[in-house]
Amino acid sequence: MKKLFFLLCVILCSCQSNKEEKTKTNHIQAPPPAPYFTDIKVNDVKLGKPAYGDWLFSHKEKGQSFEQFLNTKHIVPTKEENIIYLQPMGKFNSLQTKQIELIRQYLEIFFQLETKVLSTVSNDVVPKQARRIGDMGQEQFLAGYILDSVLKKEKPHKGIALMAITEKDLYPKPEWNFVFGLASYRDKIAVSSIYRLHDENLEGADFSVCLERLLKICSHEIGHMFGLRHCIEANCVMNGTNSIAETDMHSIRLCSLCQLKLQSGFNYDNVKRLKDLEKYFKENNLVEDLELMQKDLEKIKNK
Repeated sequence: MKKLFFLLCVILCSCQSNKEEKTKTNHIQAPPPAPYFTDIKVNDVKLGKPAYGDWLFSHKEKGQSFEQFLNTKHIVPTKEENIIYLQPMGKFNSLQTKQIELIRQYLEIFFQLETKVLSTVSNDVVPKQARRIGDMGQEQFLAGYILDSVLKKEKPHKGIALMAITEKDLYPKPEWNFVFGLASYRDKIAVSSIYRLHDENLEGADFSVCLERLLKICSHEIGHMFGLRHCIEANCVMNGTNSIAETDMHSIRLCSLCQLKLQSGFNYDNVKRLKDLEKYFKENNLVEDLELMQKDLEKIKNK
């Protein structure tokens, strides 16, 4: 027992030493933010005290400063890797297919990177041992199998991120009821399910509700691939979430700090991105989201 305790102490001390050494040798000093980010910061909405059931109530996260982001290894676009790909999986009706195209358009604007939709693959790629019947009689797919045995094999041209979208319900492990999605940020792959995001018809107002949820989930997961951790500073699309109700409460907007992190490696035009988002929300009747973009534009229009 004493030997085991000693071994653990050695490992912990060694890890801490390595971390400190890495920090000393590779530390990057964060430059001051550009005027754009300080101008829109006034529109950030500070998070309130988490209530029971909220993500931050059960997950005591420390957040991520801009300097910490810069000093953490993360993916940035290059000439060799600069395209986001979506991989539809399953049988989609016309409205679901329309939503996938709208997701493609949105991600292209959100990240200011070309985004493409790959040809739909059949549910047959998921074998019997990676399926089960859920507690409501629905068929469920093992999310990890899709990541490890389907997406890892795909090497799309100049791909920087790959996200599968399935109409089937997902589960991450036998003891879990379901999961909205799962990602491997190291491998730059993810899978999301639309099963629980809408009713059976996907018509009228429900179309917009489902679309907004998908936009939040997909931009959140791909944001993680680019090094953004959960935001604890403001109401932001990078907030962690425990439920679809909490997802609905979170903003679709990246807060000023998370925008600063993302733009630092992408070097896109902040104002162009903002105007593109405004146009997208207007065309798709996402009124509340449109108002958020207009508030930011109002703060920078005279600059």
